[in-house]
Amino acid sequence: MKELDSILKSIKNKAFLPVYFLHGEEPYYIDVAVKSFENDVLEEDEKAFGQTVTYGKDTNIAEIISLAQQFPMFGNYNLIIVKEAQDLKFGEDECKILESYIENPVPTTILVFAHKHKKVDSRKKFAKTLQKNGQLFLSEPVKEWNLAKWIADECFALGIKTAPNISHLLAEYLGNDLSRIANELSKLKMILKEGEILDEKLVEMHIGISKDFNVFELQKALGQKNAEKAMKIAYYIGKNRNSTPFVKMMGNLYFYFSNIIIYHTMHGQSQQAIASELGILPFFVKDYAEAARSYPLKHATKIISILRETDLKSKGLGVNQTDDGELLKEMVYKILNIDKVKVKL
Repeated sequence: MKELDSILKSIKNKAFLPVYFLHGEEPYYIDVAVKSFENDVLEEDEKAFGQTVTYGKDTNIAEIISLAQQFPMFGNYNLIIVKEAQDLKFGEDECKILESYIENPVPTTILVFAHKHKKVDSRKKFAKTLQKNGQLFLSEPVKEWNLAKWIADECFALGIKTAPNISHLLAEYLGNDLSRIANELSKLKMILKEGEILDEKLVEMHIGISKDFNVFELQKALGQKNAEKAMKIAYYIGKNRNSTPFVKMMGNLYFYFSNIIIYHTMHGQSQQAIASELGILPFFVKDYAEAARSYPLKHATKIISILRETDLKSKGLGVNQTDDGELLKEMVYKILNIDKVKVKL
């Protein structure tokens, strides 16, 4: 949610909007904002009479607006938080009631809707009115290619010093579940000693991600054409399927070799420009430079075809169902010997 910082700042400065409609597929930002509304808007002695939390499945728009139209008994504001607002009915009558209130809100009420996991229908008139008034806030998932940067920024905000590859390692194994990532980082913040640097060993110890046998290390071994290490990692991952979902691993490798192709097309440009285009930190450009030397453009293109072929095989298309571990070893072998392998492009 791009506007999260402005929402938190407005709460801190007691400069409130009458309505906040938070919506979108990413629940994390919505949860952060709601927590701040719950904790930071009213004083503790005001909450008993001035703060109401309700849930979409237990109420309706008419009841919510009835609450919003009441004036505070104590203090300056009534705070009404509607959690799980996606469970509300937004029929024609409900939308008219909500739209009418948005156009003429009670100035002493702060009405917050937490509409999670999906967007509100932007064609509805009340949504357009919210948008016009700056009261509609969209919470979108972080794109996979930007997830490592998001983690790095969170580590910086928490004061966690990390080894250079840690944000990518966490991104690959925790996925884009921001709530889970935030929880893991919060735990690490409490565990780490002052000045201690978060490295692969600490990640393995406290989160359970192996520092030696993971997709990040597989990519690195393939990029360096370290056949012994790459095959060893492929064998380990194949035997420990729960450690790495096959679909996610294939997605990571596809992203990696697609970036090698992009690197070839940007040969001669600045490190910063390449990093920006690849969606990585500048520190990792040298790794792609090394991989590009190992895999000329024509070979990198052939590898994309191998990845697609392996993905189809894993889904049982064009071949009898083969164990994912065997498919992985076969794929890694073909990548390492790409100059000798015949591929249908």
